[in-house]
Amino acid sequence: MSAVKLSDLAVGQRGTVRQVNDQSTADVIARRLRDLGFVDGESVRMVACGPFGREPLLVQVGFTRFALRATEAARVWIAVEPA
Repeated sequence: MSAVKLSDLAVGQRGTVRQVNDQSTADVIARRLRDLGFVDGESVRMVACGPFGREPLLVQVGFTRFALRATEAARVWIAVEPA
């Protein structure tokens, strides 16, 4: 399986969370993403993208959907499932 940023997934594409990258030692956004369920091994699916610049991204993790900015989604690395 190849690893890509969550922000690079195509609509309908699925994968598994591998890690959330911290940009500093006290990265509150990375911590919040983990609190929302973006943890190693959790299934993820790109549900929809906004019309301009692809934002916001509608992402499903487990059974819950979240709207994320592309910069937030780019912190999450995904192992992409084969099509």
